[in-house]
Amino acid sequence: MNDAARRSYASASVPRYTSYPTAAEFSTSVTAADHARWLGRLDVRESVSVYLHVPYCREICFYCGCNTKMAVRTDVIASYRCALEDEIDIVARHLQGGFCIARLHWGGGTPSILGTNGLKSVITRLRRHFAFESGFEHAIELDPRYVTVELADGLAALGITRASLGIQDVDPLVQAAIGRLQPPAVIEAAVERLQRAGIRSLSFDLMYGLPLQTIESVRKTCVWAAALAPDRIACFGYAHLPHVKANQRQIDAARLPLQDERVDQAEAIAAELVGHGYTRIGIDHFARPGDALAQAALSGKLHRNFQGYTDDDRKILLGLGASSISTVADGFVQNIADVPRYIRAIEAGSLATARGCRLDAGDRERAEIIERLMCDFEVDLAVIAPNSDFSPECARLAEMQRQGLVRIDGSRLIVTEAGRSVVRVVAAIFDTYRQSHNFRFSTAV
Repeated sequence: MNDAARRSYASASVPRYTSYPTAAEFSTSVTAADHARWLGRLDVRESVSVYLHVPYCREICFYCGCNTKMAVRTDVIASYRCALEDEIDIVARHLQGGFCIARLHWGGGTPSILGTNGLKSVITRLRRHFAFESGFEHAIELDPRYVTVELADGLAALGITRASLGIQDVDPLVQAAIGRLQPPAVIEAAVERLQRAGIRSLSFDLMYGLPLQTIESVRKTCVWAAALAPDRIACFGYAHLPHVKANQRQIDAARLPLQDERVDQAEAIAAELVGHGYTRIGIDHFARPGDALAQAALSGKLHRNFQGYTDDDRKILLGLGASSISTVADGFVQNIADVPRYIRAIEAGSLATARGCRLDAGDRERAEIIERLMCDFEVDLAVIAPNSDFSPECARLAEMQRQGLVRIDGSRLIVTEAGRSVVRVVAAIFDTYRQSHNFRFSTAV
């Protein structure tokens, strides 16, 4: 394996490809009128996934790249909840008939900041307009520092079936450097409370590339995490973009690992988790062999959306809340990110559309190619796009093929085991927008 070549690509600035085109291509040319028209054209026979964004936390961690802010007043949170409920009414008004929800995911921020009564109120509003599939997945992202017995019991009573806990790292020095102090005992107590309440499907979020992290420290975090046996573990590379996220300016860049150290940390994490019985999923997820995510990867039915890797094959994702992104047949639509502006739009009875992206046939072909590369590490170009010519892209992959990172066999493009960690670089070859735009993204590893 040409390790030097692989490491050289690891520092490339490329999208994470949770969509194609990526959010960098969204523009204000997509308006609320487009959004309304696209909603009205959705096929009521298709079940949908719903994402609810709550952009508030009790405190803001230094590393966070999410659209969130610190909540200091309960009335502000209540006002946001009311707007979220009103948005449900507005979106439903544009739909032609009652849709069925198959997946419901609360993200943030810290969605539990609404309280169980607030969460229940939003769910009640959803039930006015939507049916729910039997056994639908109901997931929520949680800060383990605020998982009380009462919250765990309340979430279970609301029908939450999966909880995702933000862990990042359990080393106290790393936690201090990223502004998120949470001793392992606090996290263990949260896990116990959720499981005792009946919420047994758990996911952990870890990170590498954080200040003061070492190979030894990330290994210890993995050993500790595996001992708690969550169904899934996602491990993301920290993207240091202080020019975009002001809170990241509190991180001392001199304490960040070098690029080669990031690569070593990512490899150490993968080896440790696989050694503890987890199946590697895509570039940054791990799952127990019996988990639905692992089964989807094994059967070629893995997908990728704005929440990362998923076994959710719904084509419609309705994003609700400030900054949320919806995926519909015609394209992507993103809500206003600024909370006061979002609330004003909703109070005016309008969709809170900020921008979006229309999809043409070429976009859809390339989106499928990129998704299959990101999920399966191989794609048959002739099957997905029989009338398209990808010889320029294959020519640009010649060097990576010579280095043993990819293999081209007729119309089949295969990312080798050696090249999997830099599959985002391979995917970017098929991204026509990357050839003309110069956005800054996180590094490939």
